[in-house]
Amino acid sequence: MTGRVAALPLVAVVAMGQNRVIGREGAMPWQVPSDLKRYRRLTMGKPMIMGRKTLVSIGRVLDGRDSIVLTRGAGLPFEGALAAASKEEALALAEACARSRGSDEIVIAGGEEIYRLFFEDLDRLYVTEVMAMPGGDARFPEIDPAVFEPVLREEPQRGERDSAATRFVIYQRAGADRARRWPAGEGGQTES
Repeated sequence: MTGRVAALPLVAVVAMGQNRVIGREGAMPWQVPSDLKRYRRLTMGKPMIMGRKTLVSIGRVLDGRDSIVLTRGAGLPFEGALAAASKEEALALAEACARSRGSDEIVIAGGEEIYRLFFEDLDRLYVTEVMAMPGGDARFPEIDPAVFEPVLREEPQRGERDSAATRFVIYQRAGADRARRWPAGEGGQTES
């Protein structure tokens, strides 16, 4: 890990194809409404650090969460988003938002550049593996099994409107101390 010091775990929440594709031309290359419900549960009440393109692809600031946008440009496309000009500023804003909300994690929400920028600092990965090999122009970094160990796997029932089946996996950074592994009361389990 890098020299980042934070009071809260830094986590990535991502859906990716079996080929690590996370996006195509600013959109997800699948339709999996059942996973969007999980995404909402995992991110609700938490600060989310994302890039400008990710916010634009979402189309709005998500309710009940803080959207911190790491951007080189001036101005943001949606009212209510918070701009950060650097990784350090984004983390400081996220930690202040987390304190004010009583949040137990800081979420890295994408896209590719943002995941890569924070990847060495991540404590945990919440990964929805979409059982497809879509074409795309954005990929999630390679998950090294020597660095991240799977600690929970679930194979949820495919929703009738889902374009592909999914598998949900939580990866924990190997050797992370217990205090940073799981927020109080979570005990290593998530709802699905």
